[in-house]
Parts: sequence; structure tokens; C-alpha cells
Amino acid sequence: MDPDLIAKIAQIASVLEVSGYPKPGNVHRTQDFEDMMFEDFLISGIVIGNTMRKAAEQGSKCKNINELCNINLGRLIKEAVEETNKWVMNNTNLGIIMLLCPISASAGYSMNFPDLRDNIHEIIRATTPDDAVKLYDAINLADAGGMGEREDLDVGNEKAKEELLENDINIFQVLEISSSWDALAYELTHRMPVTFEVGYPTYKKLKKSHGTNKATVQTFLTILSMKRDTLISRKYNNTISQRVKADAKIILDKGGILTEEGQSLLLKFDQDLMNKKYNPGTTADLTASSLMLALLEEHWND
Repeated sequence: MDPDLIAKIAQIASVLEVSGYPKPGNVHRTQDFEDMMFEDFLISGIVIGNTMRKAAEQGSKCKNINELCNINLGRLIKEAVEETNKWVMNNTNLGIIMLLCPISASAGYSMNFPDLRDNIHEIIRATTPDDAVKLYDAINLADAGGMGEREDLDVGNEKAKEELLENDINIFQVLEISSSWDALAYELTHRMPVTFEVGYPTYKKLKKSHGTNKATVQTFLTILSMKRDTLISRKYNNTISQRVKADAKIILDKGGILTEEGQSLLLKFDQDLMNKKYNPGTTADLTASSLMLALLEEHWND
């Protein structure tokens, strides 16, 4: 697939995700956070384009599985974070970058859409210890944590990067450590089950009958109703994230954004989450990756 097209799709997926209204507890087209504006997320979605194109180009250069290590996934993730930091003040898109980079690389490498999922997995498994070091750099640049439970591999530990290199630990192995409590890490080490099995098919089905915005919001709500948002879990606790998940399920059972009753409940849910500062940010990241898959399939043969 053409790298320029892949980059555009990554940008569009990022912008459509943040524009979804009313995406509960998140920034959207009518709602800002105190320290992050809707425009910050639009800018963030646009400025990652060059890096996503590079990821696709690097993928397209690989002739077989043994060359996937040459994609330099960690460097690309770090580069996208650095570019974002030139334009916005806070971490708006680290999770999205971590998901969309391997998707972009796989889209460049894969001969057809059905191969995309397996190749994403192989690309992450083929990363190097240097990739893991660059990922740690990216996490620190974005001022985000939570990637390592063991003190010697925690991103805030000064010796952690040395240990990654000394013990030949790559991105896949690092994320495996945190996959039991971090949904994004689990996604990247288990063949992206939420993206491929929940988000992407939901969006694909609903976009035809209900349009982009409703499909985006309903995809977000569907993911939230099935998976505890681990950003909320880390900031607060599992009890609260479980309660948010249960509330999302109630609204989805009433039709979500697709019915009048569901829309009314959704608007109240959005404001309740905002008032309590419960931000389902991991769900937003998984929504973006789901949209990217749907757009890739739609434009694969363009």
C-alpha cells in the first residue's frame, strides 16, 4: 500500500477519533480539558503524518520476516512524540502513536489487508533492545509512565535502559511485563484483539448506516463497555474503572448514540465523567486504531 496514503489514513483516524461527539469523558469537538484543547489533538493527529509515512516506507522495504527489525519501530515512536512536542504542551497521543506506528509499518509491508494483523504482531516481536530504549525515551518525553512493575525496568529508573541492552530485551518483552494491568500493552502483545475483533468491525458496520460520527462514538462506547479503561485504573483504581465500564454497558444496551434515550444518557455520562475527571484515554487510543483499520480496508486498492 502506498506510504503516503497510509500516512493520510493515520492522520484522518486520529482526527476523527478526537472529533467524535459526545465521546464520554474525553476531549471532543465541543469539550476541552483544563490543560488540553480540542485543537491540540487535531494538531497532534496531523503532525504524526510524516512519521507514519516513514513507518510504511520502512515496512515496504522489508522483503521477509527476517528484515522486520530494520523498521526501527522504537525510533519511529520516539520521533513522532518529539514532533508532537514541538506543537503541543502535553501528552496528547503517545498511545495512539504506539498503536498506529506498527499498523502503518504493517500496511507498508503487507501484500493484502488480511495479512495485516499477523504482520503487526511479527513487527513488534522483531523489535530490538535499541527499539525498547527508544520507546522508554518516548514515554519519558511524553511524561507518561506505568510500563514496568519491576523497579529495574521501570521507565523512571536511570539504569533501566542499560538493563534493556544488557539483557537483550525488546519492545515486545517490555510490554509483556505490563500487559496484565495495561490494556495498550496487552493489545500490542496479543495481536490487537480489541482493535481487530471489537472496534474495527463495529465501526465498519455502523459507518454505512449511521455515518462517521455516530459510528466513532458507538465504537468508543462499545470498547468501553467491554474493557475496563486502564488509564482510569492507574489514576484511580479498578473499582472505578469497572463502574465506568458498567455504566457504558447500560447506555449501550439502551442504544447508545443510535437512540434518543441512549443519546440522553450518553450526554449525562459524558458530563459525569468530566466532573469526576475520569478520562477513558486508553479507550480513545483503541478507537483510533480501530478507525485506522477500517479506513485501510476501505482504501486498500486505491
